[in-house]
Amino acid sequence: MHAAVRLALGLVLVVSCSAWGAEPGPAPELTAGESKFLANLRQVSQGLPRAGEGYFSADGKQIVYQAYPIGYPFYQIYTQPKDSQQPRLVSTGRGRTTCAYFSPDGQTILFASSHTDPQIDVTELKAREEAARGGRRRYQWDFDPHMDLYTVKFDGTGLHRLTDAAGYDAEGSYSPDGRQIVFTSTRDGDPDIYVMNSDGTEVRQITNAPGYDGGPFFSPDGKWIVFRSDREEKDMLQLYLVSVDGKVEVPLTNNLKHVNWCPYFHPSGKYLIWSGADYTTGRGTFHLFTMELDWSGDRPKGGAVTQITDHEKMDVLPVFSPDGKQLMWTSTRAADGTSQLFLADWLR
Repeated sequence: MHAAVRLALGLVLVVSCSAWGAEPGPAPELTAGESKFLANLRQVSQGLPRAGEGYFSADGKQIVYQAYPIGYPFYQIYTQPKDSQQPRLVSTGRGRTTCAYFSPDGQTILFASSHTDPQIDVTELKAREEAARGGRRRYQWDFDPHMDLYTVKFDGTGLHRLTDAAGYDAEGSYSPDGRQIVFTSTRDGDPDIYVMNSDGTEVRQITNAPGYDGGPFFSPDGKWIVFRSDREEKDMLQLYLVSVDGKVEVPLTNNLKHVNWCPYFHPSGKYLIWSGADYTTGRGTFHLFTMELDWSGDRPKGGAVTQITDHEKMDVLPVFSPDGKQLMWTSTRAADGTSQLFLADWLR
């Protein structure tokens, strides 16, 4: 979750007193419209004040996500079995963290962290004081200049730093073969898309447009990258595809009074899913949508759009399981109103 959407989203962060082992609330329900596409909805994060942005391991058995620890003001990175609510901390426990992602072999976790902030004590104190003043604050994600990319082994050992350039390096994910990492960096002055080898070498810039380019993921064949950008109108994120060499860009949306956020490919490559909100009449509610993709020409084209969720609560950050049979996303439809991870069978 990132700065380009901080105004548009306007989410409320609730610093709750949730406890480990808390009893889950009533089973969540799908609306009639959602039941056309989804089934067997269940909440998969529990016992943490707020959790989200989850991703699957390549075998589909584990998930990695970010969550607020009890009593600490910034997200940390956790893993757990998909079907067991037993989170395990794998980040350092300090600083801001975000955007964790499994390597294709399942042995390594990529994430961004600001734990090397030389003023981390002051940063933490300011965040604690802010929380203490009101108990809640508006959602905000700044481009922390101390944010860098790290890898850690699945068991939480072997922390390794990949980037050390000045500025924000985050929003990273692996190519399907595990040889490359795509990420967002402000090293040239504003947030753009970069690709590097998985060991951090041979960094190359893929996009170079004014505004924010971020949230990138490789296509299933590794030839294209999907990302979001507000280059046309500040904070009004639109979806784009760019070839891995950066030579061809394809806009997929152009509805400038909408925010189109967090696109992610279905493993088949035939369509992608994202979260969007209509701001023509004020702050919209984020729902999930899919878009068909046509790869038959010399460049891909976006096709039919289908709305997947229509719940009154927010639905964001959707991802498919590696076999394409399940959908996981972040939603505020939890019984206590906090954002948590939800999982459902995908019926398309």
